[in-house]
Amino acid sequence: MDVSGSRLGRYAIVALAAILVLGLALRLRGIHAPILDHPGWRQGDTAAIARNFATLDFNPFHPQTDYNGPPPNYVELELQIVPWLAAVGYKLFGIHEIFGRLITIGFSLGTVAVLYFFARWFFASRAAGLIAALAYAVYPGSTYYGRTFMPDTTMAFFLTAAVFASACWICDDDARFGRRFIYAAILTALALLAKPVAIVGLVPIAATLVAARGWRATLQAPSTYAFFVLAIVPYLAYDAYVSSIAEWHWASGITRLHVLPSLRAALTSRDAFVAKLGDFGGAYSMLETTMIGHLGIGIALVAIVLTTIWRLPKRSPALMWAWLAAAIVYAYVVVTVERVDYYLYVFLPLAALWTGGFAEALRRTLPTNARRIAAAIVPIVAIGAIVDARAAVTPYYAYKKAVYRQAKALAATLPPGAIVVMAHYDPSVLYYIDRKGWQEDPIAWTPFDEESAIKKGARYFIAIERRRVERNADLYAWLQRFPVIAPNAAWPVYETDPAKIKPGAEERWNAFRRAERSRQR
Repeated sequence: MDVSGSRLGRYAIVALAAILVLGLALRLRGIHAPILDHPGWRQGDTAAIARNFATLDFNPFHPQTDYNGPPPNYVELELQIVPWLAAVGYKLFGIHEIFGRLITIGFSLGTVAVLYFFARWFFASRAAGLIAALAYAVYPGSTYYGRTFMPDTTMAFFLTAAVFASACWICDDDARFGRRFIYAAILTALALLAKPVAIVGLVPIAATLVAARGWRATLQAPSTYAFFVLAIVPYLAYDAYVSSIAEWHWASGITRLHVLPSLRAALTSRDAFVAKLGDFGGAYSMLETTMIGHLGIGIALVAIVLTTIWRLPKRSPALMWAWLAAAIVYAYVVVTVERVDYYLYVFLPLAALWTGGFAEALRRTLPTNARRIAAAIVPIVAIGAIVDARAAVTPYYAYKKAVYRQAKALAATLPPGAIVVMAHYDPSVLYYIDRKGWQEDPIAWTPFDEESAIKKGARYFIAIERRRVERNADLYAWLQRFPVIAPNAAWPVYETDPAKIKPGAEERWNAFRRAERSRQR
């Protein structure tokens, strides 16, 4: 019996537990804050879907937002794992957004643990596992988004677990049918269902297959086709169903209207290609600052170079390089169009793995005394990374307390079940008003649009962007036919009930239109 190895294993588990406690502490900041912190619009959608699961339709295949009129307002999005789990908590304990944050924290810490076992297996080193786990635990993107009410952290967990399980299936089981095959296929399917961005993970899995078995054996093996069918078909079936019932088509709409036209332009125009490269530089800037951090990305880049030069043994070098290549292509195609930093989440587990490999390379290369010095430096580097991370994402925690108070006040004032038009585009504000209806740009909204909404049951128009409502001369004049609740309030509310139209409203509107036409002549 290897007593020293057993002792080292126990020490490693204790160290992993300490890293998980550190990761938890970093993710508890702002845990009770309203979901008006960054990005409020995405968290507002997610929280609304969770509440609608609990109060309207518990079916996980029926995600509904609060906007676009009276319910049901089905929306085409990824399988809403976090909202549905939160809805389970709502059913048991009442509606508290903290459930969504806690579930996200659980998946984030789960990724920390998976990375320990992944790097330990991949580099045959407990040190690599611990450093990979520590790196992910302190990255600014994983600490901040690891406590938001969003699906991205869940996707990162399943993506990391899927690539790990698939690599074990390929390398340890020769990609045969069996228990590891089942685990790999299920986790990969869940990753794609959690968010289709996880398609990036199919590339390192395929590269590992080819590297281990060769092109011919890979293409001839029934297990190859069975794996990819079981991994991909569940998402295709889910998306086909939810698209058939959805009013809002977010995923396909963004792809069709924004991502693909940008890619076509870049592939057919030199100027567009160069411009997209410039935007790619902006994506890297986000990755460096708010996702991995200046210190973290510096270490990861050094790790890529030195582990390659030193030829650090890996279970499958193709896995790392294919993952990196797929993530870069994805960033160029998608993040140059949808310029939000959390779309770069797919880089974080990979950066942590490479950082873990760097630690193992140093352990193997440095003499004993130098290794001890390097081990003593690790906590100092970790503290520096934490300080860097907190500085990068501190603005993200802020939210407008006045907006929260006003939204909650309206929620207490308006009749239950009232249908509203909110002259402001932010699902998180509509979420706290706790009414269904429309969220619209007050400049683009027209009297005709408002009449249509009223016919569908809208009885209140909330002028959150008061000045922009007033700038829309037609809409502002048309709204004067209705009484206003607290006209001097920060958010005037028009009672758009046809039964409450002021006397002479139509005559005043016609006079306004005549005056408008005379000014246009």
